[in-house]
Amino acid sequence: MPFTIDTARNIFPNTLSADAVPATIARFRQLSAEDQLALIWFAYLEMGQSITIAAPGAASMILAEATLAEIKGLSSREQTQVMCDLANNADTPICRAYATWTANIKLGFWYRLGEWMEEGLVAPIPEGYQLSANAAAVLDAIRGLESGQQITVLRNSVVDMGFDVNKLGSYKRVSEPVVAPTEVAKRSNVQINGVSNETVLSYMNNLNANDFDALIELFTPDGALQPPFQRPIVGRDAVLQFFREECQNLKLMPEQGVTEPAEEGYTQIKVTGKVQTPWFGAGVGMNMAWRFLLNPENKIFFVAIDLLASPKELVNLAARR
Repeated sequence: MPFTIDTARNIFPNTLSADAVPATIARFRQLSAEDQLALIWFAYLEMGQSITIAAPGAASMILAEATLAEIKGLSSREQTQVMCDLANNADTPICRAYATWTANIKLGFWYRLGEWMEEGLVAPIPEGYQLSANAAAVLDAIRGLESGQQITVLRNSVVDMGFDVNKLGSYKRVSEPVVAPTEVAKRSNVQINGVSNETVLSYMNNLNANDFDALIELFTPDGALQPPFQRPIVGRDAVLQFFREECQNLKLMPEQGVTEPAEEGYTQIKVTGKVQTPWFGAGVGMNMAWRFLLNPENKIFFVAIDLLASPKELVNLAARR
């Protein structure tokens, strides 16, 4: 076989991803727990003036309800300690429970805590609190990012809190119920300028319809998907779990692409466009690239999803391959 997962990752090597995002997240993680929490609070308040953060789904709230109720019943000092424990990846019962949640449940948890902080039901950031110089610098870095990159930084910052899931041993993943696929008659089909490959079009259409069972059939048994700033997820079972837990109700809006032959009958295709998430309104579209490697049977052996460095990367397909 001409490709491995590692060599497949190098297709379209000149794709410029938003390296400022992992760099900013790394700086965020070096802050004290108190500064991390304050920075998240300030950033969300500031972003709320220009970006509408949608209320989480009922399922997310139900699954976090017991933990939220426990925190609500604590003293202000204890509430602050719980949030610091989460930021410090401490080994506590609440941090262990948090580690088992999917990203949407974690985002719902912080959304509700933010509401309660505003209402005075959970200990807020002290009035007049001043960020440290390092935290203020990270906040300035976040301000300098595009909106799609800002929400990625803030999302990943809270998703990575809690106890290290890799140290839990055997545990049960807590995730939202998988939504039913959109009825076939109500689906709309994407069009991609420069790309007519049925597998790539079906990937976009099935993901938009939440039809994950049909979507996974487009992959080879040993196929892989590489989310932004992560290692590849390998094998159909693992990729299907990722789709079900992380990709419900996304809106993919591919715009254009290029198709090139690769070794031994493989095909590589790059598509650029935007993605909207259910957590943020239609005003926030993240600039994305999808880099597909298809085998001779037109199945997906590998696809990388990249958060792009800038909007101009959406139209740089001809110049950057």
